[in-house]
Amino acid sequence: MGQRQLQLKSWVELVLSGIEGDQAELISLDAVSGDASFRRYFRAYTQKGHYIAVDAPPEKENSEPFIRIARCWFEQGVRVPEVIRSDLEQGFMLLEDFGDRQLLAELGGQREPYAQALDTLLKIQQLPAKDLPPYDEPVLRREMDLFSDWFLDRLLQTEKHPVKQQLESVFKELVTSAQSQPQVCVHRDYHSRNLMPLADRGLGVIDFQDALIGPITYDLVSLLRDSYVDWPDSLVYSWVEEYRASLANVGFEMPEAEAFRKSFDLMGMQRQLKVVGIFSRLLLRDGKSGYLKDIPRTFAYLLNAAKRYPEFDSFAKQLESLLPLMKSHPELGVYMESVAESVEVGA
Repeated sequence: MGQRQLQLKSWVELVLSGIEGDQAELISLDAVSGDASFRRYFRAYTQKGHYIAVDAPPEKENSEPFIRIARCWFEQGVRVPEVIRSDLEQGFMLLEDFGDRQLLAELGGQREPYAQALDTLLKIQQLPAKDLPPYDEPVLRREMDLFSDWFLDRLLQTEKHPVKQQLESVFKELVTSAQSQPQVCVHRDYHSRNLMPLADRGLGVIDFQDALIGPITYDLVSLLRDSYVDWPDSLVYSWVEEYRASLANVGFEMPEAEAFRKSFDLMGMQRQLKVVGIFSRLLLRDGKSGYLKDIPRTFAYLLNAAKRYPEFDSFAKQLESLLPLMKSHPELGVYMESVAESVEVGA
């Protein structure tokens, strides 16, 4: 057990003595799967129960937004983990334990889990968002730049590929679309690995600390164009239309179905540019190779969306010209065959 984990263990023991009394005993502190950040998660077992202990080094992770948003959303009835104790100076938190079940494992072609996820999203998008930062143009562009910086330049090592000449005009179109949408509370990573079916049949929501005020389709894209699972387009667009109707029913002024679907697709392109870049960075900077296998699916979403709209014809052709480089890449190439049809044929 390293020094940092020893410090966390001592802190948890001190906190538990205040929660469970002087007789509280920490039986074990076991590592659980983490996320794509510098945070580490441990399950703290005692004779009376179990908790999640979080190690978020303050020099690398700012936990204040997580705590602030968690408390706000918890009070508003969204099933986020209760923050039991926190120490921002040390970077430690003790949270309610939602268990290990992810929505991803519950899907199996079933529609019902997504219905609950969409209902929860509708609740989040109606939350007051005045205290959140804006998902403005600098943020949107900074995210899309990850595609060029980490995927093109560093992973594929193709700094002068013609696709780069298309990026500025594409970025402009995507930013305009994002900013023209109703601006609401955006979780920003609302997908099947961050949604947890609970024992009481509720749906837990985690990894929300980067929430912003932003486009109303962003979280919908995260859920329905999930980098870890894909669905037939016919089903995706039926969910999109059902959700548009739900938004209208609770008072949002919504466009017609075709316009909303286009907003959804273009928001997806923005997110997919970002995510392909992030997955590349996780490999090259952080040594996390587990996300590499999800790049082909995410790239396919991007390419297929670009093919749907004439204004992106040139961009789609340049994206397609990247496929041979992706297939020949020594690490990425081994994952291309499994999604080759969706990447090359498109929607």
